[in-house]
Amino acid sequence: MPEHHERSPRGRGRDDAVVQLRVQRLDPDLPLPKQQHPDDAGYDLHAREDVELAPGGGRAIVPTGLAVAIPSGHAGFVLPRSGLALAHGVTCLNTPGLIDPLYRGELKVLLVNTDPTTPYTVHRGDRIAQLVIQAVQTVEWIEVDALDATARDTYGFGSTGR
Repeated sequence: MPEHHERSPRGRGRDDAVVQLRVQRLDPDLPLPKQQHPDDAGYDLHAREDVELAPGGGRAIVPTGLAVAIPSGHAGFVLPRSGLALAHGVTCLNTPGLIDPLYRGELKVLLVNTDPTTPYTVHRGDRIAQLVIQAVQTVEWIEVDALDATARDTYGFGSTGR
């Protein structure tokens, strides 16, 4: 069971506890992830090395210099930074990237440059993605012959209009 501590007054109100996340710095010169604003859900991850992303879909796995121990009952999700995507067309592939509680390797981010003409250089120390830690439920699968009908029923993609 992860240790919980009282939240500061800046807490979101849904949970009065803060989850402690054990982290191993593989590069002591890089900062620990942090929120840019007190109630932000994401903690910025930094690039451990310079990487060149070619235009038109160039991609690379970028190490962060961190390994974490996600507490049991939680998962880590690596998400893109919206400003990087808007300003440069650089985003994360395999989004969200899922970090399971038993993984202990270095966190790495798969980046792609969607700009059709301009290469992008990731510099060591750049903020490249966000890490969100969330509680997750264990599921018991119960097989049934049919599911309950709903107003939406089986209408999927595009069924709710514009």
